Amino acid sequence: MLLQILANALALGAAYALLALGFVLILNATSAVNFTHGDMVMAGGYVAIALGSVLQLPGALLLPLVMVAMALLGFVFSWFAYFPLKSRPPVSVFISTIALGIVFQNSANAMFGAEPRKGPPLLGGGIIDIGGITISQQALGIIAVAMVLIFAQHLLLNRTGIGRRLRATAQDRQMAEAVGIRVNRMIALTFALGSALAGAAGLMLSNTFFTTPTDGTNYIIKAYIAVTIGGWGSLSGAVCGALIIALFEVLLPSLPLLIPPLNNIAPWMFTQTASTILLYIALLAIMFFRPQGLFGETVQRRV
Repeated sequence: MLLQILANALALGAAYALLALGFVLILNATSAVNFTHGDMVMAGGYVAIALGSVLQLPGALLLPLVMVAMALLGFVFSWFAYFPLKSRPPVSVFISTIALGIVFQNSANAMFGAEPRKGPPLLGGGIIDIGGITISQQALGIIAVAMVLIFAQHLLLNRTGIGRRLRATAQDRQMAEAVGIRVNRMIALTFALGSALAGAAGLMLSNTFFTTPTDGTNYIIKAYIAVTIGGWGSLSGAVCGALIIALFEVLLPSLPLLIPPLNNIAPWMFTQTASTILLYIALLAIMFFRPQGLFGETVQRRV
């Protein structure tokens, strides 16, 4: 039972990690918070639903198409929300991303309606029995695909020329421009990459948690919490922060299943509401005792 619960928590954390990674990539490249990033997850879910209804393919085969579509959307988004305002005060970019997020929400509501829609499963809706432990194919698929995408993102940033240019742009934009790197192109590419990761998370989450036009608000809060816990601007910290969020959301409400006597003590302590309260208390404690995050540096360095 414990391993099954941990597998579900890992699957949820893996999807959140893709969301948080995309958020941090854009944050590092622009030094501005993209408040539309959560709506990119929502948009990825709807793109998966639309493609799935036409092509009748499992999510694993739809994933490349969803990521390409979301990368194009992120690229276009950067030229509307960021580049016209990049020389203005940061609050201008904040407001522009919030405004476009509202546009995304209302557009999704107009096209798909307000009712929750279920996305296609990655592999199937069945259960796999491994040594007496039953784990859903969806959970295993999310873990496997997310690991591949996270590893691919790591290779891109650390083993390729374009990755080095992306990192140089994030670390010191003026110096990168001085040595001939096309900074605007790198920033637009970062928006595309971050949106593609968000779209992948949207596909994965849409099957289990469904998709509605207002989901973006919840997901941007998750991304914000993950990067605050892990360390502002840290990619590895964002992944760790996402996994911690998933442990709060999945493990705590499941404790009475692991320890039945807890049902008789204080059942209200092991609800989704209580886990959310404890997560925010933990967040406040981290901000108070270690404001740079659990895995961040005292002096921030973008990676």
